[in-house]
Amino acid sequence: MASRAFLCFNHGKFFLPFTTTKVIPSYKTPIKSFNFSSISCSLNTPHPTVEPKSQMGCTRNVVNILEERGLLESVTNENLRLVCSDQTAGPLKVYCGFDPTAESLHLGNLLGLIVLSWFQRCGHKAVALIGGATGRIGDPSGKSQERPELDSNTLDKNIAGIMEIVNKILSKNANSGSEKNSNFVILNNYDWWKEVRLLDFLKQVGRYARVGSMMSKESVKKRLESEQGMSYTEFTYQLLQGYDFLYLFKNEGVNVQIGGSDQWGNITAGTELIRKILQAEGAYGLTFPLLLKSDGTKFGKSEDGAIWLSPSMLSPYKFYQYFFSVPDADVVRFLRILTFLDMEEINELESAMKKPGYVPNTAQRRLAEEITLFVHGEDGLSEALKATEALRPGSETKLDWKTIEGIAEGVPSCSLSYSKVLNLPIVDLSVSSGLFETKSAVRRLLKQGGIYLNNKRVDNESKRIEAEDIVDGKVLLLSAGKKNKVVVRIS
Repeated sequence: MASRAFLCFNHGKFFLPFTTTKVIPSYKTPIKSFNFSSISCSLNTPHPTVEPKSQMGCTRNVVNILEERGLLESVTNENLRLVCSDQTAGPLKVYCGFDPTAESLHLGNLLGLIVLSWFQRCGHKAVALIGGATGRIGDPSGKSQERPELDSNTLDKNIAGIMEIVNKILSKNANSGSEKNSNFVILNNYDWWKEVRLLDFLKQVGRYARVGSMMSKESVKKRLESEQGMSYTEFTYQLLQGYDFLYLFKNEGVNVQIGGSDQWGNITAGTELIRKILQAEGAYGLTFPLLLKSDGTKFGKSEDGAIWLSPSMLSPYKFYQYFFSVPDADVVRFLRILTFLDMEEINELESAMKKPGYVPNTAQRRLAEEITLFVHGEDGLSEALKATEALRPGSETKLDWKTIEGIAEGVPSCSLSYSKVLNLPIVDLSVSSGLFETKSAVRRLLKQGGIYLNNKRVDNESKRIEAEDIVDGKVLLLSAGKKNKVVVRIS
């Protein structure tokens, strides 16, 4: 859709005529257009008007909840805590940005969705901002080198994938009101950036940005001191994100921007622009601690073994198993920051871990169930539990092709032709599939009752593969003891 999107500053007024696209919270609902042409604001614009408080379902202050659970790093102004307690002010609008640098969000992004969900649960409104524009630049925060440039097709694919994930998660906390009164919305900042003129932007926004302040940001200082350095393109990122906040504050009534602690510089860039250009108060920033691995590094998507939120990139089973396997030293912290369980229940689990008779991994199981349900829904959790049970030799769970494929990502696999597998002795298949190196090793374990075919113990050394052994005509699952397994795909 053609649109005018240039910045103007005339007779004491700042305005941006344009047409933008708002994504409403439903996968199946087509995108709708909203016209905000001829928007203007006086330099003395007061705090944006907020909607009447009608959906406040939480009696506690959301900032206090975040602090209690270890989800609060810092706020730009302690007045935010007071505003959240003001029963007459109405719900806040809170936004978090997600740049489409991959087709899926990952575990490191999950905290942003959890904090947005806490605001939703306490009656406020969530805004997820997809960086269709800023994703073309790349946020230098926490990065040692510039991000690779993405082509338009890749960006579009990434945006669609991220929107689907965000929509699925935030809709869990959505109220049952109309679209107009829904407690979350997804926007794309490319809608207001795509035709902005550089000279107009520099004149009307860039003039308010102080280079000294921009260079003092931690993310900039680290890069300038590195051998890689920083391009001008990356240097401007904080100004682009800052303007996003100004735009959302003025045109969408967004009061709060949230982000990881590495986003502090970008967030304060926005509050400064709002104060200088709009001469308005009431814009707040809130950061939460980064989710770190046990070695102190961030969860990301460039490292091997990234924990993706999309089931097409990481199965619900693998997602579940990751949290089921976290160390005891981390599990209580993860329960606090990654789930919505009552603190009382979490404290009880922590206490039980220190008592005699505690069943190992009880807390991990609770964590894995809660977080898998939150990200993948009931179907995803059911799939993960079924696959987990299917991996237990001797399990009575009836295996199907989908369940075996769900575990195949973390299990060695091979492909053999149907004609080669049919009537093949189990001893030979165990070797040709790579489960064992020698037939003698297979026979020894067979005598000990340690060989399983599709979770059923094989008692007969002369056992041959029959047509009914091939699950759905597609796969076999061979197991040697509890841990060694191989998936045989039938080609």
